Amino acid sequence: MSTRFTARIQRGVLAALVAAGVALGATGCGGGGDDEKPKASPSASQPDIAGPSTQDGDSEDPLAEIRGSNGLSMQIMSAQRDSGGFVTVNGFLKNEGDSSAAIPSALSGNETEVIRNGRSLGGATLVDSKGKKRYYVLRDTEGRPLTTTGFSSIKAGDMLAVFMQFPAPPPGTTEVTFQLPTFASANIPLSG
Repeated sequence: MSTRFTARIQRGVLAALVAAGVALGATGCGGGGDDEKPKASPSASQPDIAGPSTQDGDSEDPLAEIRGSNGLSMQIMSAQRDSGGFVTVNGFLKNEGDSSAAIPSALSGNETEVIRNGRSLGGATLVDSKGKKRYYVLRDTEGRPLTTTGFSSIKAGDMLAVFMQFPAPPPGTTEVTFQLPTFASANIPLSG
């Protein structure tokens, strides 16, 4: 890989981390005035969200919701094309089961370099039916996938904010099929 390509990937990852930090910081900076309404106590019907929320401007309705094994589901909230030639897919991995769910190792894919770096969503792909091409999650020069990593289970009712970054299909491609091992596929529109 060229240094320019690697630098571009690093900038994209850094931008995603900064955006997540800003979102977390903004949610932690609430006003402390007397006119503030009391907050509802957490209940079993409200899932805990582990990780950052979706970025501002993202729709609250998912582009797609797909179901996998062990009571897991994924809501795909956005599939944003950027000027650097990448597509970033953001969403939430949810455990809709009654007990803690182990994350299937198949989600990491079957490439030795990716598996060596721990649990991830490195097995995800985007399929461009029109162009007859499949796009895999990007990897850095050390084989680490550009996706959420380092999770092995999700507690019952919890959600984990996730992202995956792919090479962008040609500009004429406006819809792709999102695939993740052990999950159903879903057609999603590309924005940007």
